[in-house]
Amino acid sequence: MGYVYVLQSERNGRYYIGSTNNLERRVEQHQAGLVKATKYILPLKLVFSQAFFILKEARSIEYRLKKFKSRKIIEQIIKDGTIKLGMGP
Repeated sequence: MGYVYVLQSERNGRYYIGSTNNLERRVEQHQAGLVKATKYILPLKLVFSQAFFILKEARSIEYRLKKFKSRKIIEQIIKDGTIKLGMGP
């Protein structure tokens, strides 16, 4: 099982997209400041997550989302509550 998740900084509103095989553990790592990419934008809140059967699929979707570099796409995913496969700008 794999997850794609979106965290939002309560300090400055920035988003962080990630993927993991253990969502609870990974969010705890972020909150504890153990993740280099997010330790300077704490505190964070989990604003979205979606489960996938295969971690490799979650990683692929994470990569595609990060490539878009679009706040609008991230906010639409949060609003819709799902990642539509075949998404695009």
